[in-house]
Amino acid sequence: YSQNPLVNALCVGLIESSKLVPSSARTEGSLLLLVGAETGRDGIHGASGLASRTFEEGREMRPTVQVGNPFLEKVLIEACLETASTMLLEGMQDLGAAGLTSAAVEAVARGDSGFKLDISKVHLRDASMDPYEIMLSESQERMLLVIDPNNKTQVEAIFQKWGIACAEIGTVTKDQEAKVYIGAELVAQPAIDLLTSPPMYQTGGVVPAEQQALQDAPLDDLPLPTNGPGEVLLLLLSSPNICSKESVYRQYDHQVQTNTVVLPGHDAAVLRIKGTRKGIALCTDGSGRYCFLDPFTGGAIAVAEACRNLSCTGAEPIALTDCLNFGNPENPYVYYQLENCIKGIAEAARYFGVPVVSGNVSLYNETQGHAIYPTPVIGGLGLLEDVQLHAGSAFKNAGELVALLGSDKVQGRTDHLAGSEYLELVHRRVAGKPALDLKLEKGVQLLCRKAVEQSIATSAHDCSDGGLAVALAEAAIAGNLGFHGSFTVEGRWDSALFGEVQSRIVVSLEADRLGELEAMARNMDVPITVLGKTSGVQSFIIDGHVEIPLADLEKAWRSGLAPV
Repeated sequence: YSQNPLVNALCVGLIESSKLVPSSARTEGSLLLLVGAETGRDGIHGASGLASRTFEEGREMRPTVQVGNPFLEKVLIEACLETASTMLLEGMQDLGAAGLTSAAVEAVARGDSGFKLDISKVHLRDASMDPYEIMLSESQERMLLVIDPNNKTQVEAIFQKWGIACAEIGTVTKDQEAKVYIGAELVAQPAIDLLTSPPMYQTGGVVPAEQQALQDAPLDDLPLPTNGPGEVLLLLLSSPNICSKESVYRQYDHQVQTNTVVLPGHDAAVLRIKGTRKGIALCTDGSGRYCFLDPFTGGAIAVAEACRNLSCTGAEPIALTDCLNFGNPENPYVYYQLENCIKGIAEAARYFGVPVVSGNVSLYNETQGHAIYPTPVIGGLGLLEDVQLHAGSAFKNAGELVALLGSDKVQGRTDHLAGSEYLELVHRRVAGKPALDLKLEKGVQLLCRKAVEQSIATSAHDCSDGGLAVALAEAAIAGNLGFHGSFTVEGRWDSALFGEVQSRIVVSLEADRLGELEAMARNMDVPITVLGKTSGVQSFIIDGHVEIPLADLEKAWRSGLAPV
């Protein structure tokens, strides 16, 4: 199996409920307007082809790549928002996968209607495009509007003001058919229900032959690294999966409209909702290694980590979205991974009481017959009732205690190394059986949220990729504060410091509030252990194991994505 990099984006918008615009077309005789960019051949068989076929070396599939124009997109958004504010719209639908085909069919299907399109009126970048290409093009920056014929002049005037093309391409009908014309020539006439009621396939999944052997791999035989825990920590901090992503997110304006309260680089970003005391938190999470080793548990862990990252800010998780990235589902091994990852996601979402409100699927992600790791990426949305009562992952003040929620000891068992970054980076292995205790996970998250809400925890950081030592180092780097850990390591130091046990959060707090935190933890039946203290001395120390200048940690952490 190959592990190809995947990109997932999460977009959240805010709107007054009274200003919502439906995406349906219900009224016979309503006009269908296509607004935005010209339609070209770019994007044909892109998302509608399930994101990819097999990309063999040397084979270019240029037509499947959509060409974006961010400036035009922004202007189109503003024109659509102005039109919506005038209450002139009956419906509005974006053109995404399968372009005009999906947009028109989905809109009328929601309204139990049909449509009649004349695609000779679609503004084209290439006049030689045939009907098939026009209907399936996924050219970006396009919207389909549904309006009353009496409002056409006003709507066209708005788009003309913004310099956006606006073409009347059809009408809504009541015959529940999709009639597509070029001028007077009818080129397609399928029934809407035929297009919206596809055959459902459920093939049999087969557990990959190597999965049981990988889960049962004897990790007790792993030799301890000869270069010691300090060198391993530096190596992990510079790993692309763990290192600073600042070189990526600093390319984008993440402080638009001055709403950002917690910047990127923490477990989750926090934004204020202007005009209220509330705030929202946003994150994305996922691990292909966990899902490769155990699809069900890996899917559940992806949900748990997303919710945990939201909880680290003090936000209560309220909604999830997913991006399901897999290989060819016609392969019974891949189908098994897909089916069981989804089951794991559903199980965890139900347990936490957080709905999956949207998502997308990218299948057939393979190169020369080798599928990517099964990688469901989970996007999370959380709500803070008072945005002032939030936390970030950075240590705040020197002399504060640092505690670990979710464990009463720092224990090094080899099963804690399952699917870890350490195991792959140092030992070149992906093995073991990931584990998740949903009850403990839920308790740890609730305790963290309460500690933040009551201003007991001054910082909170998810303990995940790279394990405990990496989580502590990241909090120290982010806060530009040293750390002196005085905890006892039981068992192997590599597993204790770098094992990726779930359901753990590192928090910092004033010493005189430890009793409050411990009392809350007892009431919630959540274990807790004190790890050490933050320090004004610029060094990172774990007694008996690590002593490194903070500057060296930061240098390693910032080097992972540095230009070669």
